[in-house]
Amino acid sequence: MIEGSCLCGAVRWSFDGVPEAATACNCTACRRYGALWAYDYEDGRIRVSGATQVFARGGRNLGFHFCGTCGCVCYWRLLTVKADGRRPIAVNLRLAADPKAVARIIIDHFDGFDTFEDLGRDGRCVADMWF
Repeated sequence: MIEGSCLCGAVRWSFDGVPEAATACNCTACRRYGALWAYDYEDGRIRVSGATQVFARGGRNLGFHFCGTCGCVCYWRLLTVKADGRRPIAVNLRLAADPKAVARIIIDHFDGFDTFEDLGRDGRCVADMWF
């Protein structure tokens, strides 16, 4: 299990197991947040706790959850539940409590700014994106 939290520890998340990959997205929100996302479903492999503030851009389907005290972007969550009853969610791997636990996770690149297409992998992993 991988665990993470915001800087002050008020918001926490856990990911059961190790994600297959992390996503680096260049959309207007993600590139500003600098997040590396690991996806699953709320109360599936991902669990979150703690009070958050939510930013949902007009006309968008995602709510970005951040700590109201320290400001860290902790996760995004779909605003609605899907037809199968599940709610997609992604946690920010940059907030992992143990950086070594996520260091070797491969990065998938996603063009959320222009083409909205998966750009695939270039061999880099989370540790390569820290600097």
